[in-house]
Amino acid sequence: MIKIIKYNTPDGKETVDKILSRSQLEHGNVQEIVDGILADIRKRGDEAVFEYTEKFDKVKIDASNFKVTDEEIEYAYSQVSDELISVIKKSAQRIKAFHEKQKINSWCEPAESGEMLGQLIRPLDKVGVYVPGGKAAYPSSVLMNVMPAHVAGVKHIYMTTPAQKDGRVYPTTIVAAKEAGVDEIFKVGGAQAIAALAFGTESVPKVDKICGPGNIFVALAKRTVYGHVNIDSVAGPSEILIVADETANPVYAAADLLSQAEHDEMASSILITTSEELAKNVQAEVEKQTAVLERKAIIEKSIENYGAIIVVDNIDEAFELSNSIAPEHMEVCTASPFEMLPKIKNAGAIFLGNYSPEPLGDYMAGPNHVLPTGGTARFFSPLSIDDFIKKSSIISFSESALSALSDDIITFANAEGLTAHANAVRVRK
Repeated sequence: MIKIIKYNTPDGKETVDKILSRSQLEHGNVQEIVDGILADIRKRGDEAVFEYTEKFDKVKIDASNFKVTDEEIEYAYSQVSDELISVIKKSAQRIKAFHEKQKINSWCEPAESGEMLGQLIRPLDKVGVYVPGGKAAYPSSVLMNVMPAHVAGVKHIYMTTPAQKDGRVYPTTIVAAKEAGVDEIFKVGGAQAIAALAFGTESVPKVDKICGPGNIFVALAKRTVYGHVNIDSVAGPSEILIVADETANPVYAAADLLSQAEHDEMASSILITTSEELAKNVQAEVEKQTAVLERKAIIEKSIENYGAIIVVDNIDEAFELSNSIAPEHMEVCTASPFEMLPKIKNAGAIFLGNYSPEPLGDYMAGPNHVLPTGGTARFFSPLSIDDFIKKSSIISFSESALSALSDDIITFANAEGLTAHANAVRVRK
């Protein structure tokens, strides 16, 4: 049963501290194993990739079947219902339309003084997208990671995902990849996939950036290769926080808490409310709804470890607490949710009103569902086309424009003891 606690009590503070301190990256000697895999693939390339794939995924691949073929793509489409294909296409279009609005253009601004300053914006050349393929397929994750790269104008998008025991990739994963604009799909998962993308092999091109979620091996591998390539983030377990008053619907609130709890046993589901009556009703609904859900065992563990209903004295206290937690997903279920926006400082995605449930954002709304977790919404943003572009400054001065700033530059350079810097300007006077 999800517990009800009072904020500003020892139990309340302990619960919040436990949620904020959770980490999926503290797992014994996993880092040591990951380091070994990365070093081996960097040295031996494809050969090592094939060996680790057989060892960990029990799938035998080689140069002849490493890439998903046109025949396999055609087969995948035949295995997915027309209804789901239509939904995937509709979702892709909505995601594309939202991210199109994020585009910014290069600019140059000349001045009469002879200065010209500007910014050159270009897409990354090669991006690698990691897609999990363990016990389930997540085509929505494919769309959310690939579409912003596609909209940004990335020239080459490669995807890595584990093959199943029959040597094939999940059909829905392939369909989503093709609809989103992936160029090539490689049948490899885990830390070995991250290594292949980061360092390149005989078959897998070295990319500029790696994005996409994964297990502890994938997360640690991404963190380790950062610097060789860029990464989106090191994603933690999923989380939802709902701020609600007495007007909220307890059935809806309970369902939304459970929608995140079913992800895994580390997921966090929190309700912060000013209403004790709502707290009790949601607690009862959580128990009632959990009993009939397929992932009951996972939900119960998640709720027990990282779930809570926190009762606060007033709405300002609710947002003070939510801002300290900085949740991945935040729902505002109050009488006037839009009036609450100024109070929200830290949240990955904000869902306003009773008819904006978190799964809407996961699948069909359009904004990206790759969001900052583990309190990183204090300084990180959702995945966007900004993650797939690079910016260069443009500086062009005439002789007279440089002359106007020469003495200032020389003074600055001398103050820092960089006399060659000063001289590079002085010789032009």
